[in-house]
Amino acid sequence: MTTHRDRTTRPGTRTLLALVATAAGAATLLAGCGIRTMSVPVDGGAAPSRVPCRTSAAGSGSTEAGSALVHVYLLCASELVTVDRTVPVLPGDRLGTARQLLDQSRRSPLTEERRAGFTTAVPSDLGVEGARADDPAGTLRLSEQPEDLAQEALAQLVCTFAEDAALATGGTVLLGGPGRYAPRGYACTAQTKARPQELATPDPVVPD
Repeated sequence: MTTHRDRTTRPGTRTLLALVATAAGAATLLAGCGIRTMSVPVDGGAAPSRVPCRTSAAGSGSTEAGSALVHVYLLCASELVTVDRTVPVLPGDRLGTARQLLDQSRRSPLTEERRAGFTTAVPSDLGVEGARADDPAGTLRLSEQPEDLAQEALAQLVCTFAEDAALATGGTVLLGGPGRYAPRGYACTAQTKARPQELATPDPVVPD
């Protein structure tokens, strides 16, 4: 004989059945809305880069009368990348050319360059002077000791100066500072462009 207690569903069982029914109803509603449930999150991968390190004017090579096109190295994505800048016709002397290129290196990136991810590490108050009487030929003296500059800033200058044949000898740029220390010969290599933060400090160069 079945008792009344046997026919009655226990309270814990009723709660479990209610939860199952609720979950089933929710799944039905999601399916009806066209939403597919997933048991694990989906990794879509890294977002696409929005830093192309390139401006629309790059490589255009066009200049107006009375102006010149120069290549200036800036920082982008932790590397050195050139941008084209239009400047007044470069002066015929080495120091004037060096000052023109330094000015372009230390100025804030243009709007389009900034949007493309370019920055500069060259101090805005950095200056450059010519060689002293006892310096090796071709030396340029910065207003700050080269070794005291951030390596990225020094790498920018070395590669920018090396683009001009009048400022580099055999691909090497002789740079000194305001002190009495001998200048050093810095080279712009593929390694320098790829990892400017690891620019090596060469030995001092003394005149023959």
